[in-house]
Amino acid sequence: MSAQDPQASPGGCDGNAAPYVLGSLTEEEHTQFVLHLESCAVCREEVASLQEVAQALPALAPLVQAPAELKDRIMATVRQEASLSAPAAHSTATARGRSTPAGSWLGWRPALAGAMLAGILVALVAVVLGSGGGGGQTRVIDAQVLAPRASAKLRVSEGHAELDVADMPQPTAGRVYEVWIVRAGTPQPTDALFTVSASGQATVGVPGSVSGVKEILVSSEPRGGSSSPTRAPVIVAHLS
Repeated sequence: MSAQDPQASPGGCDGNAAPYVLGSLTEEEHTQFVLHLESCAVCREEVASLQEVAQALPALAPLVQAPAELKDRIMATVRQEASLSAPAAHSTATARGRSTPAGSWLGWRPALAGAMLAGILVALVAVVLGSGGGGGQTRVIDAQVLAPRASAKLRVSEGHAELDVADMPQPTAGRVYEVWIVRAGTPQPTDALFTVSASGQATVGVPGSVSGVKEILVSSEPRGGSSSPTRAPVIVAHLS
């Protein structure tokens, strides 16, 4: 990618890759970052690398729900580490002759990604240790996936769920994947909107408690989400 490539521009990135992977963005931030991902190859690559780490680490301990105040403190640390790492890496890149704005941006992006990876590690370890090592069991459900060669697993623990997808195709232009819950009758929308990495990977938390939920669905919806499904679900996970 050249320094003149518009996809390498830092505009709109704002260090949101790690909070996006952790599901810590507000609804507005999430929507804006999903839009940004469509035009920023640098952020897509960063999200993909962070998702690989985030997907591997849960195998080390059962998933538990972190208190909201712990989550806020951890994300504040992640953002602080990112802000401290960026200037130092920027100076190093400039010393090596990367004097253009785009070149400097690309120079300190790896350091920023490293800081965010460290933040993910801190977040996951803090959640496990803060719960006394975890006491609940994680239920893993193989979801039905319509996309050829794609797969999805729903991990349910302590009344909360997280969906891992693999080899999923990217949503078509102007659309995103939206998560729905079904307790009885009509699917209810959630604020969980996501795309997948270049390799088709994604991990997304299901908002709220899944107590009493019979199914979790994923469908392709217009960018920004829908209040009711506009297309048939591409992923169906049966909880009961």
